[in-house]
Parts: sequence; C-alpha cells; structure tokens
Amino acid sequence: MAVNRVGLNRKANLAGIMEMAEEAAANRAQLVLFPEAAITGLVNNDDPEHDLSLGETTRGAAIRKLCQLSSRELIWIGIGFLERSRHALYDSAILINPRGSIVLKYRRVSPGWHGKEANPNFYRQGGDVPVAKTSFGRIGFLICGDLFDDRIVAGLRAKRPDLVLFPFARNFEDGRWDVERWEREEKWVYAERARAVGSYVAMVNYLSELDGAFGGAMIVSPKGDILYELVPGASGILFGEIKV
Repeated sequence: MAVNRVGLNRKANLAGIMEMAEEAAANRAQLVLFPEAAITGLVNNDDPEHDLSLGETTRGAAIRKLCQLSSRELIWIGIGFLERSRHALYDSAILINPRGSIVLKYRRVSPGWHGKEANPNFYRQGGDVPVAKTSFGRIGFLICGDLFDDRIVAGLRAKRPDLVLFPFARNFEDGRWDVERWEREEKWVYAERARAVGSYVAMVNYLSELDGAFGGAMIVSPKGDILYELVPGASGILFGEIKV
C-alpha cells in the first residue's frame, strides 16, 4: 500500500507514484496499490470546466506510463484516478497486470466524491462491482464511500472476491486530525466495514495539504483483524503478505 503525497503539480505527483511503484518492485512486492484520485487528489469543485481537466483517460499518457512501468518492473499496479470519458467524469480505479494490460476497471458507485448539486451530465457513477480472476485469486475494487453502502458491499460480497482493493481519500471536515483521533474515531469503523466485505481488504489513503487527506494504510482480514498498518501522517509504503 503506497501512501503518496499529492500536490498541485500533476507531473510531480505521477513521478512520485512511479518512484514508489519502482521501490515496491525492488522490494519484491507483487502488487502495489495507490489511493483514490492519486494523481490529482480530490480537488474537484463541481465546476465541469475546472474538473474535466483533472481527468485522465485510460489511453492517456499518465495511464500509459503506469502500464509501461508495470510491464518493465513485472508488478501489478492498482490505482485510483479521476477518469475522463468524453465529456463525463468518473471516480475510477484500475488494476494493471505485469504485462502492462488493464485487467479490471471500476467506477465508484457511491456519489459522495462530488456535491449533491453537481450536474449529472458531467459527474457520473458506475453501476456494477466487477471482479477479475488473477494469479492472486478473484480481485475487486471499492472506492471510499462505497465501503459504507450496504447495497454496494453486498453486491461485491456476492461475487466472493479473495481480495478487495480499497483506495480512498479521507480527511476530517474541520480540517484537524491527529493519529489519536484517527484511532479513536475512524480506524476500527473502517476495519468493521471491511469485515462486512468478507474477504481481505487492502486500503490506502493519500497524503495532501490540498484537502487535508492524512494518509495511512491497512490490510484487514476477513474477520476484521488489522494485519498490517501504516499510521497516518507520512508518505511511505506498507508492505504486507497474505495468502488468499
């Protein structure tokens, strides 16, 4: 789980992501997961003229570079990003295999990544929770608020994934946070919601001063036990090993 630091410079953000993927591969990780909207952060403001420019296409330069890196380093890469599809924007995630091919694309189903009054002609959600068969078993995605929607969770659980990748972007509305507050108010809530999925859940949050997202990562067992943890507050990589 790679907690990257997100700033205003998208090229620098992508460069940091690629460096962390290379570091993960150098440490013999088979899969590396980055957070929701890892390339830009969730800095959308419900103005399509502004927000569509944040989007990446799956055939665009940024995603192509990640596919090439995945193939070069022989590592699976999962990453969340704002996806532009023609004149619409989605909160999406993809899984890239070590051959550099996208084997799974997920579009967030829950609408909480944008405002309630955002124009639905531009701001859209997915309607399915697909899974992909991989060498790790069956893998699926949830993104951020999806984890707290019983219907979405039940739909994915019914497909019996072995591993769920959960990129998210979390801050506190008042902008203040510390490790103690995370542990007191949030950590075990996330672990309990992960237990409802019924499989291993790997979750990672980005770190940014742009919106107050405070980082942190966990791998949670099907029973809701936290197996590995990287405390919030710093960028870095959480390494963990599970057998599905």
